Amino acid sequence: MTRRDWLLAMASAQPAPWRLTDVTAQAGVEFQHNTGAFGAKFLPETMGPGCAFLDYDADGWLDILLINGQDWPGHRRRRSTLKLLRNNRNGTFSDTTRQAGLDFEMYGMGVAVGDFDNDGFPDLYITSVGQNRLLRNNRRGGFIDVTRAAGLAPRTGFSTSALWFDYDRDGLLDLFVCNYVRWSPETDVRCSLDGKSKSYCTPEAYRGATCWLFRNRGDGTFEDATARAGLFDPSSKSLGAALLDVDNDGWLDLFVANDTQPNKLYRNNRDGTFTESAMRLGVAFSEDGRARAGMGVDVADFRGNGKPGVAVTNFDNEMIGLYEPEGAGFIDRARERGVGAASRDRLGFGCLFGDLDLDGYLDLIVVNGHIDDSVRNVGRRPAHAQVPHLFVNRRGQDFREAAVEAGREFAGPKIGRGLALGDFDRDGDLDVLITTNGGAAFLYRNDLPAGRGSIRFSLEGRKSNRDAIGAVMHVFDAGGRQTQMVKSGSSYLSASALPLTFGLGAQREIQRAAVYWPSGLTQETSKLEAGATYRWVEGERPARLPHR
Repeated sequence: MTRRDWLLAMASAQPAPWRLTDVTAQAGVEFQHNTGAFGAKFLPETMGPGCAFLDYDADGWLDILLINGQDWPGHRRRRSTLKLLRNNRNGTFSDTTRQAGLDFEMYGMGVAVGDFDNDGFPDLYITSVGQNRLLRNNRRGGFIDVTRAAGLAPRTGFSTSALWFDYDRDGLLDLFVCNYVRWSPETDVRCSLDGKSKSYCTPEAYRGATCWLFRNRGDGTFEDATARAGLFDPSSKSLGAALLDVDNDGWLDLFVANDTQPNKLYRNNRDGTFTESAMRLGVAFSEDGRARAGMGVDVADFRGNGKPGVAVTNFDNEMIGLYEPEGAGFIDRARERGVGAASRDRLGFGCLFGDLDLDGYLDLIVVNGHIDDSVRNVGRRPAHAQVPHLFVNRRGQDFREAAVEAGREFAGPKIGRGLALGDFDRDGDLDVLITTNGGAAFLYRNDLPAGRGSIRFSLEGRKSNRDAIGAVMHVFDAGGRQTQMVKSGSSYLSASALPLTFGLGAQREIQRAAVYWPSGLTQETSKLEAGATYRWVEGERPARLPHR
């Protein structure tokens, strides 16, 4: 979409029943991403950063974490660190980066949030160009770097997205880490579009790098289980990862989005190993048999039939992949569902399913932005900053583009990268956090009209991992059944809040809810009121909490 097209769309947009309101400034979210660029056109400068919604101090209010890069060695101009913003419970945030022990420099890319020691406080894994970091929550408002003590250092690479999950169902969160390509400043390849000036290379210029799987030993340390689990693959160029249970057997599988290489779907064999099945299941390539530039990914039951599908963002002129279950595999329905043509002229990164309008159907939000303003496709001129997508789900049948209707602020062009969803103001709907490459972060408050309600569940494992990652929940209301999984990962370099939000429209209660815990336990309850969050501890009855 060109600037002129965007202005025309804004002028003709009809008033929407709800808005995504930019509250970045009034909330005190001040941030500037540092790519470190100084003219050498190093590959990592185009990729970041990620972001997270998390409750790091366990006070029941979502805080914000923003990942940052840094200046390259020999070209130091400024100091840049991560930024941790504590929720003040009044719509504003305070910078607690230094107090929390996060005031250090690294060329950060992404973040995974998970309680790996099951103590009730979220821990952090920060991916980077160089040495990734594992930061344990000290339960006093800060973090301690335990990377080396945990057995995760020294180990350097070009890591991107990461996620926590309990692949062996022992009640402990294990760690999966995506790696992009084998790159360093010393091995940087010179590429040029015009034969004269240096430009950013595509990933074809570099060899791939295997993803990593680290098994949690339960004593604060991890072991490298990559090869033993069957995940070693140095041809991968991985950017996004998501959890799913493709065969509904209660054991978590992995979807990995690869850039210019086939996507991977690793099926859990229930014995500590995985089998790569993407080609057999129809998600490795585009519908014409090509490997696309997979960036971000999410998995959800967007049709409302109890079967999860997969969304993968790709390069411009490639379209979003929207894989739906069909028979024994998947088929790309992006064209039929209304997201294919709309996404062809944009380069997508973070993507997430979430019921933003609380009508009971999961919408799809995507942030877009090109690699560099000088990058052009032959015969076409894609913009560097691009308008995000907000695909509203029309009762599980197809999607309608509604970004412009959500407001001028949200629909403004951005060099979008990271994307996370969470209810930072505890009003029952999903708010939006976006990061941009070399730019600011944006916080959008979801402002819905009166009469649209939700019910939310914060699940807590006991025999299962404390975060209940991998738990599947079904909610039955007058409109039918909604299904969601508690998940880590998804999107691109980012982490969303763990509580599940189910939109109910004007309904005041649900008829029944069921949880399938990772431990194998199944629990059910009935007649729960809307307009509240329920804390559901494994093996106990859900307890009602007010939204605010």
